[in-house]
Amino acid sequence: MRARYAYTLTIAILAGIVVAFAFDENRTVSVLSFSLRYAVPLILAAMVGIICERSGIINIGIEGQMLMSAFAGFFGAAITGNLILGTMIGVGTGMIMGAFLATGAVTWKMDQIIAGVIINIIATGLTSFFYSQGYVLPAITPKLRIPVLADIPLLGPVLFDNGLFTYAALLTAVLLWVLLFKTIWGLRTRSVGEKPGSADTSGINVQRTRFWNVTLAGGLAGLAGAYLSIEAASTFERGLTAGRGFTALAIMIFGAWNPIGALGAALFFGLANGLASQLQADEVIDIPQQFINMLPYILTIVLLAIVSGRVKPPAAIGKPYEKE
Repeated sequence: MRARYAYTLTIAILAGIVVAFAFDENRTVSVLSFSLRYAVPLILAAMVGIICERSGIINIGIEGQMLMSAFAGFFGAAITGNLILGTMIGVGTGMIMGAFLATGAVTWKMDQIIAGVIINIIATGLTSFFYSQGYVLPAITPKLRIPVLADIPLLGPVLFDNGLFTYAALLTAVLLWVLLFKTIWGLRTRSVGEKPGSADTSGINVQRTRFWNVTLAGGLAGLAGAYLSIEAASTFERGLTAGRGFTALAIMIFGAWNPIGALGAALFFGLANGLASQLQADEVIDIPQQFINMLPYILTIVLLAIVSGRVKPPAAIGKPYEKE
């Protein structure tokens, strides 16, 4: 039933895009490009949640991981003058924050919700304390235009003329789906998230698998944070992540802990935000910007209400594993 609704919604959205393209090609491409850029950090953050929760670990600290990585990545790029190095610093910071969560939730067996809250509090406090206003990156991350494909009407300029972060986000979702459902690593990850006792009996080190999955997933949160500060904003502001980490958790649930499903949900979020922004820019609707900023949270509530009780999380999620 849920799949049928998803297919119907997808077809309706695609039909609407085609009709809009027929009436105004440039504006349609502009809205779709904006929507995709908006979805990039949501896609990456949702993948973080999927890896962690498929491993049996609740990660509500994605927001803090992204915020800390955005801060470190931006100032790394600003000080060194190297965007790639700044991005690597952001990814490394995300992994450190991931290791912090893994240590608390896996090694010390802390309450996983509390461990995530601690990360969010630390990130908010540190970035606010060390925040320096006025830094702006003069450089813009280069775009990679794929010849021939970028010339395809409508989809070409939207999908094949983007920054490296955008390609990385899309490829990450596809690659994670392959890894989760077509590889030994994916089988082990799903087993420690569903039946850790059986996984342990079969020779899988549950603690080690969970620890490294959560740590490596932090790198994706770092990439999402680096995107926000280095490419999307070219600066850092307090609260730059603006709740995207929490929104990503809703996207993960709506996508049923499936990378491709989460990718579709993130793109839907991006499209809704892109349409609202365009309508406001065209003065079709006269709504204060604050209400436009509320749209992702409203959609989060709506989506969670739709899928509540219809999707099942991994069976061992949130449960520390005690070896018998």
